[in-house]
Amino acid sequence: MLDRLSLRLLDPLLQRSARFLAGLGVRPDQVTIAAFLLGLLGACCIAFEYYFFGLLLILLNRLGDGIDGPLARLSRATDRGAYLDIVLDFIFYSAIVFAFALADPQNNALPAAALIFTFVGTGASFLAFAILAERRSLTSLRLPNKGFYYLGGLAEGTETVIFMALFCLFPSFFPILAWLFAAICLCAAAVRIIYGYLVLR
Repeated sequence: MLDRLSLRLLDPLLQRSARFLAGLGVRPDQVTIAAFLLGLLGACCIAFEYYFFGLLLILLNRLGDGIDGPLARLSRATDRGAYLDIVLDFIFYSAIVFAFALADPQNNALPAAALIFTFVGTGASFLAFAILAERRSLTSLRLPNKGFYYLGGLAEGTETVIFMALFCLFPSFFPILAWLFAAICLCAAAVRIIYGYLVLR
């Protein structure tokens, strides 16, 4: 829901960073993989309850995820790069939630499991529609620079980052926040399923 606004605000920074890295000869896939590894390191920090460092690495991961697209478009965006980007994103999102379950299994395991369950719903509805939209040559007017049809909703990347930041800033409130975000993701998945079914009918 907030991705278009956040991308508009961050675009100047992302474009400058992409041009700088392009001048150094850095390739988009290298940024994607490096950002993913930073995200996994952030998950490890969270699992050991180093929440501040976890948050810092989450933000660096998201910065890298924002830069790899503009960097790719400075040369030639590829299907391989778009594929790698979205797959690693979903693994990263689940890894962060799983890390909170590891940090405090007694209090966090059930809400973390519920949140990952709803991630499957949002991810499956998102990616399944993208596949069929490609088959029908549908394009997203909302975010046309994405490597695939970007089906929006209540829970997008920006909302996910906001909740992850809240998880790290207030770890004792993770169960409440996780249940809340799980409810939002469940609604988002339901809306995407209904919308996709009607569009593809």
